[in-house]
Amino acid sequence: MEMEINYELLNAETPQRQDLIRRINHTLNKIRPYLQADGGDVEFVDYKDGVCSLAMVGACAGCIMASADISEGVQAILIDEVPEIRAVRLHEDNPFAYADFHVE
Repeated sequence: MEMEINYELLNAETPQRQDLIRRINHTLNKIRPYLQADGGDVEFVDYKDGVCSLAMVGACAGCIMASADISEGVQAILIDEVPEIRAVRLHEDNPFAYADFHVE
């Protein structure tokens, strides 16, 4: 049975959104040691309408494998542990450098 999600409630500054962001960061903290072992890291940027935006930093910033790390690893774990997430977006400083990964 699929959980019904009120995205409007999660897009506003509410206790539910604060709890969601806490759970996202908790999950990222589980992933972080693997990225840090290679000199990189991941940071939460934003959440809106089921899409979690993340930034790769350190050695991961600009790495050609960053998109694969997000789509094949980080996204799968986040979606598994935080059901409100439908997709993960890699946010970069360059506004033309977004990569979207959607779960069908």
